[in-house]
Amino acid sequence: MAPSPSDHDDRASPAPFRLRRWLPLGVLALGLAGFFAFGLDDYLNFETLRDRHAALTALVAENRWAAAFLYLAVYVLAVAFSIPGATVLTLIGGFLFGILLGSVLVVIGATAGAVCVFLAARTALGDVLRRRAGPWLRRLEAGFRENAFSYMLTLRLLPVAPFWLVNLAPAFLGVGLPTYVLTTFIGIIPGTIVYVGIGSGLGATLESGSDPDLGIIFEPHILLPLIGLALLSLLPVVIKAVRRRRGLPPGLAS
Repeated sequence: MAPSPSDHDDRASPAPFRLRRWLPLGVLALGLAGFFAFGLDDYLNFETLRDRHAALTALVAENRWAAAFLYLAVYVLAVAFSIPGATVLTLIGGFLFGILLGSVLVVIGATAGAVCVFLAARTALGDVLRRRAGPWLRRLEAGFRENAFSYMLTLRLLPVAPFWLVNLAPAFLGVGLPTYVLTTFIGIIPGTIVYVGIGSGLGATLESGSDPDLGIIFEPHILLPLIGLALLSLLPVVIKAVRRRRGLPPGLAS
């Protein structure tokens, strides 16, 4: 039997095509390596912010919207390159632009950067891993895809898994781009508001010579509502499982 066109394409794909598939992920990896190679990690900390906060405040006062656009671009790149220190950048957003505008900029920047990582990983590795996946990974992918919206929203709401990991994993589990974008955008809003709120009062903290308390998100009065939202996002999964166990079609009442 003659080989199918897809089989032929997989075996005979020219090198330039394979390189193009890996190029986006390679660019992101090089960006992360360059961040450390040029010592830029030395600038993304509270000490540097304490030294430069007056200059940053003056820059925003002179041209607020140009500064906001620059901040947004930096945030997108930081998330896309999976650079450590996004929390500091989030605090800076609150410090420079206030809770409302700072939250908007952070949510848009984090979502756009996460989409870059998702698309790069899916382009380079998603199809390869799915073709070579064993039965366990296929079952995991099928279950995740069936309830992708609820699972993704839960992962975004709970500050448990690293942000970069939640950016990557859905690319290997068949999550669609619209679901990924929507759940990322919605799910990071509560945590973003918390950290941007801390950043909005950062001026007094920096002047006192102390660092902000980043563990505040694990305080019960903040963490418990986040857990409640996460459990609420899983409710459709639970209802679907109960209906299936009772032998009911998904759309019928019990």
